Amino acid sequence: MAKLAIVATIEAAPGKRDEVLPLLLAHRVRSLRDEPGTLQFDVLVPREDASKLLLYEVYQDDAAFAAHRNARSIAQFREETADLGVKVTGTWCTPAE
Repeated sequence: MAKLAIVATIEAAPGKRDEVLPLLLAHRVRSLRDEPGTLQFDVLVPREDASKLLLYEVYQDDAAFAAHRNARSIAQFREETADLGVKVTGTWCTPAE
């Protein structure tokens, strides 16, 4: 099965991005450490938009993303950011090789 890449935007409530960033970086570390199918998880900080963070994630396949989506780490991230106005949107892609 093909790898799955996700390009996601995380939008935080005004003035909350700096609170979301360390929580997202901790989620990144846990995901890469604890989920064998999570191959890449890059967090990008836009220079010209103080409310957003961008992600580039690569998973071994759709099943690996399903495991990520149901893992404890993402549940923890959601709990930690519940009061920070976080909204996540993403585009699912197949990497061209």
